Amino acid sequence: MANNLLQTPALHSGTIPFSRPPTPGVHPLQIGFCGLGAMGYFMARNLANSRKSQSSPLLVYNRTVAKSQKLLAELGASVVKVADTLGQLASECDVIFTCLVNDAVVASVYNEFAKALAQSPPTKVKIFVEMSTNYPALAGDLDKLLSSFPHTRFITSPIFGPPPAADKATLVIAMSGDYRSKKEVAFLLVPAVGRKVIDLGENVEKASTLKLIGNGNLAAALELLAETLTLGEKSGIGQQTVYDLITEIMPAPGLLAYGNKMINDSFDGSVGFAMDGGIKDSSHVLRLSAELNCPMLAVGNAYRSMITTRAIHQAQIVSGTQQWDIIDESALIASSRVAAGLNPFDSKKGTGVVRED
Repeated sequence: MANNLLQTPALHSGTIPFSRPPTPGVHPLQIGFCGLGAMGYFMARNLANSRKSQSSPLLVYNRTVAKSQKLLAELGASVVKVADTLGQLASECDVIFTCLVNDAVVASVYNEFAKALAQSPPTKVKIFVEMSTNYPALAGDLDKLLSSFPHTRFITSPIFGPPPAADKATLVIAMSGDYRSKKEVAFLLVPAVGRKVIDLGENVEKASTLKLIGNGNLAAALELLAETLTLGEKSGIGQQTVYDLITEIMPAPGLLAYGNKMINDSFDGSVGFAMDGGIKDSSHVLRLSAELNCPMLAVGNAYRSMITTRAIHQAQIVSGTQQWDIIDESALIASSRVAAGLNPFDSKKGTGVVRED
């Protein structure tokens, strides 16, 4: 009997590496979310839906107010409330999630949080959860900034997965920072936002480091995928046949999703992961690898392909011939195609190769 009492409940076995936190008191946690971009919108929506039974709606803030209003219209005033300022999030919420586009925006937002905390110092525990893809040193800077305020905790919690995974709440979530805060946040996020938490310890920079390693691996894989599909097309085998082979021998979800975009020329970055984001992440990976004297040549190749593709796309914008205003990261295949004498964004044009039957 004693052994049974000590067993961890099986509900989240293998998905959350923490025991369940204490039951909340009389007043439920007030949750806030900042950043309703391609990932953040779905994450905030799923988090809000998971808390419908709570008395307080999710408080959301986005620089473009229309996105906050869209979420409000979708879920209703009983589930979502729109914040007027970043200061309102910082002062009114117990847990504040941020999911933002780049390091500069993250730093700016947290400086605004700090101003609000200075005007109204917290009287109880307040947890800030940074979920963006940032350079690890920024996490240390943010932790130092917030630690000067009483009862204030900071953890990093970057997420792995594309927008469709955010939509379906199947993200993988890394966490580093204060142990008790991670425990509290993990049970807010799984299964509402993601399917699994990876604990990286109390050094707040470690989760950001793992995120860059993961994104570097993806960028390198996309470069190899792009080169392979291009060779298949140029050789007369056909990119579809190469893609079909990949589905049989290396059916990784990421490869299949991005490969499907490549063979179908589905490069609309407004509904995927924008090329600028891939360039930013790859530059962070290369900076980290240089600082640690750990060369990552495959990521360097991917980075060059992204830069080349962006240059091609921007030239089309200047001439008014672009098909998309924003291009997806999968469009890096344009670099391989052009190098092989093929059309960058339309695989049905100009191959000049006839398959032999």
